[in-house]
Amino acid sequence: MTTLTQLPSTGFLRLHQVLEYYPVSRSTWWAGVKSGRYPQSVKLGPRMTAWKAEDIRALIESQNFNKG
Repeated sequence: MTTLTQLPSTGFLRLHQVLEYYPVSRSTWWAGVKSGRYPQSVKLGPRMTAWKAEDIRALIESQNFNKG
């Protein structure tokens, strides 16, 4: 698992990068996005989805998920 200090402060993260910081399965992640538990994605292109680094950092900090 990658530590929170390595998470960029701005920019976008692809799903595989998000899951390095928030280790759940892909299906769990997408179910959480659909239910509103996890941040909504941003479409960067017709086949490219990403998440704001700020949103992922806020998610981790709000749940005190990573103490590194």
